Amino acid sequence: MTTWCGSVPPQDDFGVPIKSEFIDGRTREGPWAMMSPWSHRAYGVGLGTGKGQKYQKKEDGKWHKVQG
Repeated sequence: MTTWCGSVPPQDDFGVPIKSEFIDGRTREGPWAMMSPWSHRAYGVGLGTGKGQKYQKKEDGKWHKVQG
């Protein structure tokens, strides 16, 4: 299982709070961003190779990749 190595801020790159999951993904404008699920629906291009990966916070406090 892939684990996120970096820190996770309280808010995504659009100012929306990150709670239990986030997406590291490409935006419609081109650059990649750290996005809450809400921001990903509004600005993201999907999940998978070249699009993005979804991470969820598990009981151990680590962020594990669950999709993409």
